Amino acid sequence: MKRLTVLFVMMALIITACSNNNNSNDDKGSASETGKNNTATETKDGNDSGDSKSSGKMTDVGTPRSETLIVDILGGRSPDPDRYNPYVPGAVAMDAGVHQLMFSNLWEIDTQKGTQIPDLAATFPEALDGTNTKFSFKVQEGLTWSDGQPFTAHDVEFTAKMITDSKELGYNGYFTNLIKSMKATDDYTIEVETVNPETRLAQKLGVVIWGNTFRVMPKHIWEKEDPATFKFSNPIGVGPYKLKDRDPQGNWFLWEKREDWQKSDIGKLVGEPGPKYILFKFFGPEEKRIIAMIQHDMDILQDITPESWDVLRQKNEYAQAWYKDFPYATMDDPCERGMSFNTAKEPYDNPDVRWALALMTDIKNVSMATFGGMLRVSPIQLPPIKVLQDNYHKPMLGWLKDFALEDGYKPFDESYAEGIVDMLKQQGVEGLPTDSNAIKDTFGVGWWKFDPAEAAKLLEKNGFKKDGDKWLMPDGKPWTMTINAPANFEVQSMRLAFAVADSWRKQGIDVNVQQMEGASFWDSESTGAFQIGSYWPACGLLPDTTANMTGWHQKYIVPIGEQAPGNRNRWANDRVSTLLDELDALPSDDPKVIQNITEINKEFVKGMPFIPMFGTSKFVPVDTYYWDGFQTSENAFEGPWWWWSQFKFYTPHLKSTGR
Repeated sequence: MKRLTVLFVMMALIITACSNNNNSNDDKGSASETGKNNTATETKDGNDSGDSKSSGKMTDVGTPRSETLIVDILGGRSPDPDRYNPYVPGAVAMDAGVHQLMFSNLWEIDTQKGTQIPDLAATFPEALDGTNTKFSFKVQEGLTWSDGQPFTAHDVEFTAKMITDSKELGYNGYFTNLIKSMKATDDYTIEVETVNPETRLAQKLGVVIWGNTFRVMPKHIWEKEDPATFKFSNPIGVGPYKLKDRDPQGNWFLWEKREDWQKSDIGKLVGEPGPKYILFKFFGPEEKRIIAMIQHDMDILQDITPESWDVLRQKNEYAQAWYKDFPYATMDDPCERGMSFNTAKEPYDNPDVRWALALMTDIKNVSMATFGGMLRVSPIQLPPIKVLQDNYHKPMLGWLKDFALEDGYKPFDESYAEGIVDMLKQQGVEGLPTDSNAIKDTFGVGWWKFDPAEAAKLLEKNGFKKDGDKWLMPDGKPWTMTINAPANFEVQSMRLAFAVADSWRKQGIDVNVQQMEGASFWDSESTGAFQIGSYWPACGLLPDTTANMTGWHQKYIVPIGEQAPGNRNRWANDRVSTLLDELDALPSDDPKVIQNITEINKEFVKGMPFIPMFGTSKFVPVDTYYWDGFQTSENAFEGPWWWWSQFKFYTPHLKSTGR
C-alpha cells in the first residue's frame, strides 16, 4: 500500500509539473542565465510518441540535439565547477564527465568478462626478478593529451613522484605504502619498485570497480604548479572528449569529441565515439529528472526510485531499463549498502552496541520502505552479486547459521527471501520468482533476526538502561545519534538512512538523519566527522576481492580530523590485517585466496564495523528516442555503470537514431 501511495503522489507531481512547467528544462544554470541560445525542445505533453519532434532541434547549451547525448549528473550540482584537481579533497565534479570522459586509468575493467584490460598501459606488470617487488610495463604509444602534447611514460613517473613528495595529499599515505619508486626508462616503459612483495599491482593501480585514485596528470602543466593548491581549471586528459564549456553555477558540463579522437585511448583501443557532444546536466529533484526523460530532454538517468520507473515506463515508450520485466533494475552493482560506524567514537567503538543495532533493524520493512522490497540482502562484507554469492554467500551459509554471539545466541535468519516474496505478493507485484533457489538468488541467502529483546540484553550488559520507551546511555544521558546520508544523489542510500532511522527510533533511540551534498558527505567519512553513515565501504566484482579490502588494513587508520587513506571506519583488527598481508603475497588464482577472504568475512561478522544490508538495485533507464545502442540485459556488452570511468568505452556503441 505504501508503495502505491508513493506512486500516486509521484504521478500527481509529474502530471502537475508537466502541465505547469512544460519543458521548463529547469532554470538552474540554463542557457538563458548564461547568455546562450536557448532553443530547447518543445514538448506538449508527457505521453509522447515522439514522431512529431526533433528535426533541427537544439539543446539549451546551443548544440544540435541529434548530436548531443544528455546525461544525468549522479552527484547533483557542483559547488566549484572550476576545480579539477583529483588529488585535493573537496568539490571536484568527478561524476559530471570528468571521471567518465576525460581522465583515464592505467588499466580498466571489463565487467562482463571479469577481467582487467589495458587502457593507458599497453601491457600488464611483469616481474623483473623473483622478489615480486620490481616490475616493468609499457604505456600506449601514439596517444596525446587533448591539448596535443604527447602522452608518455614521463607523465606516469612525474605523477608518482608528485604524490610521493606531497604528504599533504590524502592519497600519499596509501601510495607510499605501496610504491617505493616509479621510473620511466624510455618514453614508453615504466619500471616500478614496490614497498612489499605485490601480486596485484594492476588491480591496485588500475580499475576493479568505478575507477582508481591513481590518475596520471600531464607533466608539462603540473610540474609548474603546487599539487596541494592547483585547481586545474582548464583540465585536459587522454580520454576522447574535452571540456568545451561549463555552467558557472555548476549545473551542467558540456564535453566535445576531440578532433584528434584517434589519438585518445578510446580512439586507439575501441573506435570513434558516437556522440559529438555529451552534456552532463543536473535537472534538480527526481520529479524534474523524470519529466526531462519523458520529454526526451535527457537520454541517461542515473539512480531513480522504483516508483519513478513505474511512472517513466508508462509515460515514455522509448524508456528502457536493464530488464524488460521485474525486477527491471540491475541488482549486480558491485557495492552494497548499509550502516557504517565510526569505531573511533563512543559508543560505536563497542561491537556489542553495533550488534544490538543490527538486531534492532526490521530488515523486511526497511527493504519495503527503501525500494519497495526490490533489494537483495547481504549478511557479509561482500556485495551479493552472482559471482560473489557463488564464492562466498552460499558457501558460508553453514557458518552463518552456526555463528553465535558470546551468550550462545544464533542471530542468522535464513527465511528472509521467502518472507519478502510474501510481502511483495501482498503488494500486487507480478513476475516474482517461485522456485526456492531462484527466490534466494533474487533476494539473498538471508540476514539477521529482528530481535529487540536480544539487542536489549547486549545493551544492558554494557550499562545502557531503558527509561520508559527510551534508551539511555551508560552515563544516563538519552541515546541520540546522527546518520549521514546523501542529499539528492544515491537515492537508495538516502532512503535506506531514513528507513533504518525509523526502525531504530521505534526501539527507543533518538535518531537524526543528516542529508549532505556529495563533497561534504565524503569529506565527513574520510576525516571521521561522523557517527554512523549510509556509506558503502563493501565492494567487490571479482572472486579475488583483495584489492577492494586492502583499505581495511589497520595501518591506514589515522586520527579523527585527518584525511584517511583507507579504513575510514577506523576499525582495528589484527587478524584482518594479517590475512590481508598474506593475501598480498598470493597470486589471484591461489586457492588460499578464497579461504583468506572467507576468514576476513567472518571477522567482519563478529566485529560488525559496517552493517551490510542490501546489494544495490540500480534503476538507470535510458531513452532510445535520440540515441540507440545502449547496453541492456539483452545487449550486455557491459553493465549500465554510467558513473564509472569505463563510460568512455561505451561511447563507440552509441549511435544517433537520426531524429
